[in-house]
Amino acid sequence: MKKGKAVQLFVCGPTVYDYSHLGHARTYIAFDVIVKYLKEKGYKVFYLQNITDIDDKIIQRAQKRGISAEKLAQDFEKEYLKDMKFLRVDSVTKYARATDYLKEIISQIIMLKDKGFAYQIADGIYYDISKFKNYGKLSRRTAIQAEDAISRIDESKEKKNRGDFCLWKFAPHRTESSGAGVFEPSWPSPFGRGRPGWHIEDTAITQKFFGTQYDMHGGAKDLIFPHHEAEIAQMEAISGKRPVVQYWIHTGFLTVNGKKMSKSLDNFITIQDFIKKYSARILKFLVVKNYYRSPMDYTESSVAQAKKELARIDEFISGGRISPLILGEVRPPNIRKFEKQFAEAMDDDFNTPKVTAVIFELMKEKEINSADALKFLKKIDRILGFIFWPKFKEKIPESVLNLVKRREKARKDGLWQEADRIRNKITELGWQIEDTKTGPKLKKS
Repeated sequence: MKKGKAVQLFVCGPTVYDYSHLGHARTYIAFDVIVKYLKEKGYKVFYLQNITDIDDKIIQRAQKRGISAEKLAQDFEKEYLKDMKFLRVDSVTKYARATDYLKEIISQIIMLKDKGFAYQIADGIYYDISKFKNYGKLSRRTAIQAEDAISRIDESKEKKNRGDFCLWKFAPHRTESSGAGVFEPSWPSPFGRGRPGWHIEDTAITQKFFGTQYDMHGGAKDLIFPHHEAEIAQMEAISGKRPVVQYWIHTGFLTVNGKKMSKSLDNFITIQDFIKKYSARILKFLVVKNYYRSPMDYTESSVAQAKKELARIDEFISGGRISPLILGEVRPPNIRKFEKQFAEAMDDDFNTPKVTAVIFELMKEKEINSADALKFLKKIDRILGFIFWPKFKEKIPESVLNLVKRREKARKDGLWQEADRIRNKITELGWQIEDTKTGPKLKKS
């Protein structure tokens, strides 16, 4: 790709039926970094991300709560966008809700039917994968290997092939759930009321904005089959052109203590849970220091290590480790070496672990010009987004302030054991106390 060229990137967005989790953070932070680097290199990136706001899981969760699917999806979309704001993920050009593109979705289904790639049965319209000879070419898998890749919406005894997937699901005759008074959403179409399948929304949205072929498509690795295979089959069948996407980019799996994250294993961690316990900055750094394509295992020890490394970076910036050179001294060429290493690492398939190594190598330099070092760190932080994190003054609870006053009185009265006991109590509450010439100072542990 030439600099200055417009780059079209589509990344599969969330299905908004629950709070976003660490896996979402991993994917969307990774693509945020990629997009910001491409922009820094001079590319004009249009970053498109869909929001799946109609889906089996959304409908089921809404019915359990006794609210509409639309209301549930809107609520969790707001939570998702709030999470992205906390993480400083802000490079998306356009968020596109599936239900805003029903006209485009229906149009694609009509074309697939007309071209002989889709057929109608009692419960909906399905894509016939036997008609698309190269189905499975991205993952090197076949429909026969996809026993675990069939969603409820794709299940039907009338299907021609097990791997056939639903393009349009007809509304059930009785749409009211038992006892809940909540209706399953449906929309009119030339083939009957219903709702779109999962795969068709992406190709309808990308064709709307990018046409039938575009540059880059991203998402988590577990979407390769069958989701991305279905997208290829749909779009290439409609257009007759291939490939639909020039570059496919996938983030690796995220595990928790070596196991798949799931609510049944009680290791499901939402972004908001993590931020409450630690911080958005630590989560962003955890993701960036791992290579986006590789598996990433989340552990408490990895968080502790990230906290230590961020503390070293903060000390380097604010603790006097960067010293200005003596007036008149010639600047050493060291910083240019680090700029080159940073560019080489990012050009090597966005290798952010190498980038973090460059930062720590910079910190080891005994002589470095402070202005150059700060300028370099600020430049790369426009891409990485974790070095110069906005500092918020945390409000100290009244109970902690009262303990500090009691401790000061105990110290004044020479009650040193009592003072130590109160210090330990303050520590248990998550605060560290430092005695200075101007009085005690508190900071969050």
